[in-house]
Amino acid sequence: MSSTQTTENVEDPVGYFIEDLLYHGKTDRTRGSYERVLRRYEAFLDDGTTPRTATHRDCMAFVHSLRGDLAESTVATYAAYLHRFYGYMTEVGVFDGNPMTLVMEEMDETIDKDPARRDISIPRMRSFVAGITHPLHRALVCTLLKTGMRVGELCNLDLRDLSVADPELETTYPLGTRPALTDRPNSLYVTPDAAVGEELNGAVRTASNKRKRETVIPVDDELHTVLKRWLAIRPDTTSPAGPLFVGTSEGWGERLDPQAVRHIVERYARDAGWYRTGGGAGENVTPHYFRHFFTTHLRDRTGDRGVVKYLRGDVADDVIDTYTHNWGDQVRETYEANVYRLL
Repeated sequence: MSSTQTTENVEDPVGYFIEDLLYHGKTDRTRGSYERVLRRYEAFLDDGTTPRTATHRDCMAFVHSLRGDLAESTVATYAAYLHRFYGYMTEVGVFDGNPMTLVMEEMDETIDKDPARRDISIPRMRSFVAGITHPLHRALVCTLLKTGMRVGELCNLDLRDLSVADPELETTYPLGTRPALTDRPNSLYVTPDAAVGEELNGAVRTASNKRKRETVIPVDDELHTVLKRWLAIRPDTTSPAGPLFVGTSEGWGERLDPQAVRHIVERYARDAGWYRTGGGAGENVTPHYFRHFFTTHLRDRTGDRGVVKYLRGDVADDVIDTYTHNWGDQVRETYEANVYRLL
């Protein structure tokens, strides 16, 4: 369906909305989540009723049908998706009004923005990592656990973003050519410049980095080891950007995207009993869970919230400038003295 059609003859409003989400830069995962909810809503409506003709009572009945089967926060999320759908379609002139406005005002459920998550100890996580033998899979999981970066940031890493003091690797790969890594061996650079659909380092990106300032994260001896084992088998790639992580099965030699990484993590989490279809953030171990694990355990061990916030990439400019200018003393030393062991 072309987005150039007039709003008067939109035959598939859900498809129209999902297509526009793509143009707005939303990821495949986000668009898929919206489509699952909206198609479920379509299927729920009585024969003859469409999203265009549905009333607030139809919307209320749909939300009520979700109760009991889904957690309260999930019900609230589904309602928010429907509300945004109607709001957008009203703004662009496809629908005459938003029947979800009243429903949202009267709902008791709210989205839990900080859910309690599964409590996994460091020894249990160490056992989990020990069960991952594939060099790529172990490198992905250990990088997430050791750095706290987001899955999109992981996928956007290029060879130039990794600096290691290792003659074997330095003579084989063009590593660490970022100016920010000069005099900072054994570190990873996370850029704030990657955005979906935009070109960076000669390649169009399929994920965005959400941090607003550059971050340099130390690479300890364990992460150095797993990355070196991965690079020893890394397939050649035709990408001019030289992605650090590429496919070894489907999409051989192509940059991994966030969905591929999520599938890899889900596979091992299911085997460990840490993932269930339909389980929420409080139950399932995902790449984002590793960011939570990193934050919780490193903050508890260092007692330094500033360093942890710097590493996560979510601090104010004045704070990040402090750690950037005194990186060796305040970031590397604190990190290396306190980061947990995984191998």
